[in-house]
Amino acid sequence: QRQVVESGGGSVQAGGSLRLSCSVSGFSYSHYAVGWFRQAPGKEREAVVIIHTDGGSTHYADSVKGRFTVSEDNEKHTVYLLMDNLEPDDSAMYYCAADPEGPGPGMLAGLTWWTEAHKTFLYWGQGTQVTVFS
Repeated sequence: QRQVVESGGGSVQAGGSLRLSCSVSGFSYSHYAVGWFRQAPGKEREAVVIIHTDGGSTHYADSVKGRFTVSEDNEKHTVYLLMDNLEPDDSAMYYCAADPEGPGPGMLAGLTWWTEAHKTFLYWGQGTQVTVFS
């Protein structure tokens, strides 16, 4: 059974950092797509970063480039999201998702791919809250 479990949310002052963890299980192969998404109250779910595991490509949303960094530990089947220089607008419920394929090159080439990518992920975690206060 494929499962996705996030952890690591919390409250932090603007300018601070948090690291989220996403544990993925049930995939019998090492290469799959993992995405970090967020959704604030009254807003649509948007992708923060997509990573194709086992040394594949990464794609960051424009809003987090230079501030957020994704990494993976293949042995632990875990993907991390290090969030630096957090801003109040980063406050949201953060979700991790996994899929055998995820978004293809065509979608990722779109100017606002982060608004559509969630449609390509099948397995979702329960979410973890991130609150950034000024």
